[in-house]
Amino acid sequence: MVDSAGTDGGGRTGSADGGSDGAGYMGFVGVTTGGSSINRVFPRWAEILGLPTDRLVGHDLPLDADDAQYRDLVKRIRDDPAHLGALVTTHKLRLYQAAHDLFDEVDEFAQLCGEISSIAKRDGKLVGGAKDPITAGLAVQDFLPDGYFGATGAEVVCLGAGGAGTALVWYLGQRADRPRRIVCTDTDPSRLAHLRGVVERGGLPTDLVGYRLVADSGDIGALLDALPDGSLVVNATGLGKDRPGTPLPPGARLPRDGYAWDFNYRGSLEFLHQAVAQRDERGLTVVDGWRYFIHGWSQAIAEIFGVPVDPPTVRRLSAAAEAVR
Repeated sequence: MVDSAGTDGGGRTGSADGGSDGAGYMGFVGVTTGGSSINRVFPRWAEILGLPTDRLVGHDLPLDADDAQYRDLVKRIRDDPAHLGALVTTHKLRLYQAAHDLFDEVDEFAQLCGEISSIAKRDGKLVGGAKDPITAGLAVQDFLPDGYFGATGAEVVCLGAGGAGTALVWYLGQRADRPRRIVCTDTDPSRLAHLRGVVERGGLPTDLVGYRLVADSGDIGALLDALPDGSLVVNATGLGKDRPGTPLPPGARLPRDGYAWDFNYRGSLEFLHQAVAQRDERGLTVVDGWRYFIHGWSQAIAEIFGVPVDPPTVRRLSAAAEAVR
């Protein structure tokens, strides 16, 4: 496993052993953590929230990390008293699969979805949580009008059935105003099977969610063509951030008067650029992953440090983050 450097509030480079000064720190598990805006944002948020540390250290794992790498990381977080907890991004599902037995407690949604997005230490126990449905809901509410699906009959295509896609499907399925239909695509049948299991165990209507295995982006073009106007298309694949690319084929037409939401806010962002290119012609509302980033980190920090993060506080955090975006 490779740990990328993080920086503390004084601009010093940190390492995964807690650094030479012995101060506590928060971790960040991802693929390319050094490129995230949170490295500049976290010290400001720590001051606003009165956190016991303003230091963030990245833990980079490759997309093909094996079980031993995940277990080694979790053990080091557990056994290092200076490590106060961590947010997990791309590796939520794999970390749960490989290392959930190392946790003393795992919350209900983490068990249901088989994913861990936050690692906290509470009363001497290592606690795994899955906050993505809350994060997805808060982000959706930021841009989608109340009652939208009932008023328009719009549907949703979620490109990607990993942890973020699963959380979005779960949130949308729980809404009083839920879409008429959600179709989730993936290139990996095991991820679609996992999502189907979450939907069935969670008791969502069986006819609400469709599962589409796609061999190439051409399959997605046909799926988009069948969407009603006003529908929501989401890039939850990681393409455009963790690795270059887009799930959309060249020339794909997004739904007229609809929404195109890229979970990414940094990287090559090909999906986002495709959506922006047809925004005026198609009457699209194009949304990047910035608000998802804000809500995801604020929810994890609230869990790890036990601090309240109400809407006025989120607005303060968002303003502070925007200043260094």
